[in-house]
Amino acid sequence: MTGGNKPNRAFILAAGKGTRLRPYTDDKPKPLVPVNGRAILDYTLDKLENAGVNDVTINLYYLGDRIEKHLGGRKSPAITFSKETALLDTGGGVKKALKNMKGEDFYLINGDALWVDGDEPALDKLAKMWNPDIMDILLLLQPVSTMTLTKGVGDYDLDSDGKAVRAKNKDGAYMFGGIRITKSDIFEGTPDDAFSFLTLMDEAQSKDRLYGMVHDGQWHHISTPEDLENVNNAMAEELKTKTA
Repeated sequence: MTGGNKPNRAFILAAGKGTRLRPYTDDKPKPLVPVNGRAILDYTLDKLENAGVNDVTINLYYLGDRIEKHLGGRKSPAITFSKETALLDTGGGVKKALKNMKGEDFYLINGDALWVDGDEPALDKLAKMWNPDIMDILLLLQPVSTMTLTKGVGDYDLDSDGKAVRAKNKDGAYMFGGIRITKSDIFEGTPDDAFSFLTLMDEAQSKDRLYGMVHDGQWHHISTPEDLENVNNAMAEELKTKTA
């Protein structure tokens, strides 16, 4: 099952307050929290650039001016900011700036997503699997069994055809890591104010058009200060090993 319709646009969700990561988010939005000396957001933008994405939209609310300042000198990819005067949640935030996607399929990534690629870049693998004829949304899924530094939650299972099935009791085999490809037209008929993108994922599932791809690298669910410290320590140790 291959599509090869590689998106060249992306939307990064960066408006949230990241309250569970305090005190690290007292003076900065969560996407700017440093991991191994670099902001989480920088890792994501580098991966998007390497995947050939030319245009990225980032929504802003909590301390959004700091994200603007941080990215002020970045030349590529081209970045457009969508400023929210009230939090619009993960669905409403995208819809507010949906015109930037030009009606095309696009990568939709949580601003706190931090992943390490496996055999090949995860964004490239998603694009190879993406097939808009049968899919509305394609999720990158992390096996809970591989999550050792941070706690995994079993959001989804996969059926034999690769369709994603939400595990409402959180006992699924995979955690959704906030990285996906989605069609633009699934937003038709949605509210113009705050709503969760999860409603669109559930709707795609009900139509048998929600698929998942298993990530063969690492993905870190950084939710608490302890999570952040665990990942920072592991990355620092890995760097020591490489340079020894």
